[in-house]
Amino acid sequence: MARHNKAVFLDRDGVIVHEVDYLVKASSLKLLRGSARAISALRGAGYKVIVISNQSAIARGMLSLKGLSAITSKLKVMLKAQGAILDAVYYCPHHPDFGGKCACRKPGQAMVRRAAKKFQLDLKASFFVGDTTTDLLTAKRAGIKGLLVRTGYGGKDGSYRIKPAKTFADLANAARWIVENSRP
Repeated sequence: MARHNKAVFLDRDGVIVHEVDYLVKASSLKLLRGSARAISALRGAGYKVIVISNQSAIARGMLSLKGLSAITSKLKVMLKAQGAILDAVYYCPHHPDFGGKCACRKPGQAMVRRAAKKFQLDLKASFFVGDTTTDLLTAKRAGIKGLLVRTGYGGKDGSYRIKPAKTFADLANAARWIVENSRP
């Protein structure tokens, strides 16, 4: 089957919600201003909106899968209340220092590949919006255009030497640019 759908992959922390070191309680979840409208606009422009997020708090024993599920449920409820819906959410619960390496931890490609297969995605027509160099390397390795936002870590994590295709103040501005530049 030909791949024809396009997606915008989003990191969760620092892109959709405020960055807090190890978000382990649903009560700590706060949407970044404009993130719900941005997700709605992207979906309205025909993009699948998919969260791809490392959640090593699970491997570190700070958060259970049940706790992560509660956080994800609250996130979906908060977004839906503002008219935004996510098409899918993928998390890597691993960390190489706590249980060994895995294929899903960004910048690994397993989460992106699972989404691409499920939704029949054209990755070359897709974008990845993140706040870290890890997100940008994930995008590059997958053949996706990597966009950096200044919220969260703003690319100052220093994990990898990589440049974004473009940089924006926040998800709202990135989404506006994606929508404006995706018109036929």
